[in-house]
Amino acid sequence: MGKNRVIIGCQWGDEGKGKIVDLLAAEADVIARCQGGANAGHTVCVGDQKYVLHLIPSGIIQPGKICYIGNGVVLDPFTFKEELDFLTGKGINYAGRLFLSPATNLVLPYHKLIDAVEEETRGTASIGTTMRGIGPAYVDKVARHGIRMIDLFNPDRLRHRLEYNGKMKSRYIEGSADERADLELTFEKLMKLVDLFRPMVVDVSYHLNQAYREGKSMLFEGAQGTMLDVDLGTYPYATSSNTITGGVLTGLGIGPHMIDEVTGVVKAYSTRVGAGPFPTELIDEVGEKIRIQGDEFGATTGRPRRTGWLDMVALRHAVRVNGVNSIAITKLDVLDDHAEIKVCTDYELYGKRIHEVPLDLAELAHAKPVYTSMPGWCADTTGVTSFQKLPAKAQAYLNYIAKDLGVTICLVSTGAKREETILV
Repeated sequence: MGKNRVIIGCQWGDEGKGKIVDLLAAEADVIARCQGGANAGHTVCVGDQKYVLHLIPSGIIQPGKICYIGNGVVLDPFTFKEELDFLTGKGINYAGRLFLSPATNLVLPYHKLIDAVEEETRGTASIGTTMRGIGPAYVDKVARHGIRMIDLFNPDRLRHRLEYNGKMKSRYIEGSADERADLELTFEKLMKLVDLFRPMVVDVSYHLNQAYREGKSMLFEGAQGTMLDVDLGTYPYATSSNTITGGVLTGLGIGPHMIDEVTGVVKAYSTRVGAGPFPTELIDEVGEKIRIQGDEFGATTGRPRRTGWLDMVALRHAVRVNGVNSIAITKLDVLDDHAEIKVCTDYELYGKRIHEVPLDLAELAHAKPVYTSMPGWCADTTGVTSFQKLPAKAQAYLNYIAKDLGVTICLVSTGAKREETILV
């Protein structure tokens, strides 16, 4: 296993990255989050304790680990404060272990207002946003009038930038009775957080490079999944950041020499939240069974996830664009009661069979899955901790996935708890 490892979702998010990061953080000195915002929900179960984090790296739960939030993240300061309070309530001390980039752009209340208005305007063409203001915050970042973490420590500059954004967004803000449009109130609330955030702000790029020189082991944590990447995912039904390995480099300010291994997280079946093409979607009793057994409801929104069989075409795409070396397969136990398991090996598009994701991602909505069937194992795999102790048909299913993708399996999750894991 590589000393410095990237953890990337290989599907449409919700692959179980939180648990994987928590597990692998035990081997690392440093854990860093590179992109996304509070639209991501990473769930970790340790014994009877359940932790749901949206912004703070999952590695914070491991004692003594140093965690960073990079410049590629868009950070909701108020949600971040809630997470800090949550950790404190759970007896987890983050002081001196959690740090933020000064270049991290902020998600502010008016971004959520804009998000809601724009999604409503889209009508039937809605993209299924989480309404957390992520897209509008990234728009401001790219348009170069975003407000960054460092701006909180210069009140005059912060007020000026809020006023400027008020003018730029006047059609959303002027005359609105929504509290989220009140920029003076936003300013006052932000000022109350300054002393809390100040000791956390460091040059993340510099500190990660120093850790590399000192020979420390690092874990780089991505959010969402490859098929939601703003460039290489199912655009426009995507998130607003680069969810692939390239986003790790730009989102943390590190070079490619600092990455030894890329681990892709793959759920044993497929899920998707929100609108957009989903070739293997099951709108039937099987799909509902998987949803219930897998507890497929969003950690951030609570929305039921769309479910489907494993899509090898999408996974090949993910392995290629991320440079995946190894995979961690999650939720194997959810398929325990299925006598037949289908795997999408190809798509049929306009009468032709294709082996890769189409160049025009809009055509993915018209792609029909071509399935191969595999026998289910019809046995309880929950909590199994040895690959050899898995049913032979479960082993065959896992080996099939790895062989098709040309990667190794480093981990198999057989339940939600930390200890319900096979380390290969």
